[in-house]
Amino acid sequence: MKRVLATIALAALAFTGQAQEEDNSGLSNVQTFTPSKLLSKGQWDIKFFNSIYTQTEQTDERSTSVTIDRQTFFTNTTEIFTGVSKNSRINVGVVFQVRSNTLGGQGALDVLSFEDNSGDRRSGVSTIAPAIRVQPFRSLSTFSFTSAFIIPVFEDQPGGFLDQRSFAWETKFFYDRTFGANKWQVFTEVDTKLNLGDNRENVAPDENSSERFAGTSLFLPLSAFLSYFPSSKSTVFVNAQQTFLIGIDNPQFNGGENFSQNATQLGLGAKYQLTQVLNIEGSFGKFVRGNNFQGLGQTFSIGLRALF
Repeated sequence: MKRVLATIALAALAFTGQAQEEDNSGLSNVQTFTPSKLLSKGQWDIKFFNSIYTQTEQTDERSTSVTIDRQTFFTNTTEIFTGVSKNSRINVGVVFQVRSNTLGGQGALDVLSFEDNSGDRRSGVSTIAPAIRVQPFRSLSTFSFTSAFIIPVFEDQPGGFLDQRSFAWETKFFYDRTFGANKWQVFTEVDTKLNLGDNRENVAPDENSSERFAGTSLFLPLSAFLSYFPSSKSTVFVNAQQTFLIGIDNPQFNGGENFSQNATQLGLGAKYQLTQVLNIEGSFGKFVRGNNFQGLGQTFSIGLRALF
């Protein structure tokens, strides 16, 4: 697993380095290329994003916080998109994820060992998703959506938890507005993810029921970001997110009711344009409340993005 992640990182850096030599426009892309903005035909967008979520608290079946042994989840998300239309209104791409999880009170940084013992440590490539981005209205260039079909590619095995084992259809809607002499920007995102999962009671003994924790369900995060631009090449932001997990067809779980959760997260972060092509981003998030076995941990993230 270490070799897989290292190969991805080196390939991304080599690709962006080559692109940097080819791009000398000198234009800032921190402000211009928000998630709402699509690429022109022949342009590329590669994002290599890493996050560590760690928790020692979660709610009970209601909203009361209880202490648990530390659980930590590392996720690498790599997105590759390119523009395919002359009018810059259609992009296509692929998204895949690598995960590493540790349970049972291990140190937060132990996830970076990328070990897999089918018990309290799991790691591997978890999902791959072909995706399309569309700007539906010519007159509204800061509104777009991305739709992806998520395919689990990891082996089914008992013990431990890697990722939710289900196909899923996810669509994200983006909108942003810049104001205050281009010094301020509001960005909003509505995410709808339909998980097409198996019910836990139908899982065979040699499979992992913990990876079917919600059955068929709808995951609905609502996010808002407020950004300030000290310069054209840098930005700082604060954000808030309200998430809902709505159970659809899992009546035997959690005392005869559909499994559902909701949570609130607050965060902050910054982005900086390192070169003509390469941006770096860092952020922190904290779950401040939740319901029904929702983790109350923190997320630390860092990412690289290449636009050329």
